[in-house]
Amino acid sequence: MTVRIGHTTTSGTFSLDGKTILVDNNAWIVGDEHECVVIDAPHDGSAILDVVSGRQVLAILLTHGHDDHLGAVGSLWDATGAQIFLHPADRMLWDRVYPGVAPDAHLVDGKTLTVGGEDLHVLHTPGHTPGSVCFYLPSANAVFTGDTLIRGGAGSTGGSFSDSGALARSIQDRLLTLPPDTTVYPGHGDTTTITAESAPGRAATSA
Repeated sequence: MTVRIGHTTTSGTFSLDGKTILVDNNAWIVGDEHECVVIDAPHDGSAILDVVSGRQVLAILLTHGHDDHLGAVGSLWDATGAQIFLHPADRMLWDRVYPGVAPDAHLVDGKTLTVGGEDLHVLHTPGHTPGSVCFYLPSANAVFTGDTLIRGGAGSTGGSFSDSGALARSIQDRLLTLPPDTTVYPGHGDTTTITAESAPGRAATSA
């Protein structure tokens, strides 16, 4: 494996359905010594750029369209010029933060992106939002799950545009079928594994 996984946690707010809460978000930076992709762009672009450390950013990949996962997109784009990828089913959420400005490219199920010579596979995993996706990196036994799967169970489905049934199916059919030793890198909180989240009752739990 030629790529490494970098990380930063940033703090800010999440707003939906007239409510605003404080949250800590993970941003994951995947690449080699020359190039990388950024998975989610929460709150503080400068903290993410510190981990990028001067490498070429090939793309900013968004796991979904909630504002706490894309608030730093503008500053990262200004700094890097990297293309911004979002699943089109979450465009209505994007438009709440960046009205009149479109993402550069669509994420679709089965799409493969390459960074540092390694393939990153797009898995459409609707439920937390209609356009939620995960990114599977087989060479590192890693999957980046956004808010679809976090340590201890499924992501939340209490807000607008969420679907608990769809989320359960996405986790069961797209994530728990990955190799058991796959490390899960979520949008919030600590890493976990597919083995741990396959335990009875875990993935059915709404966080």
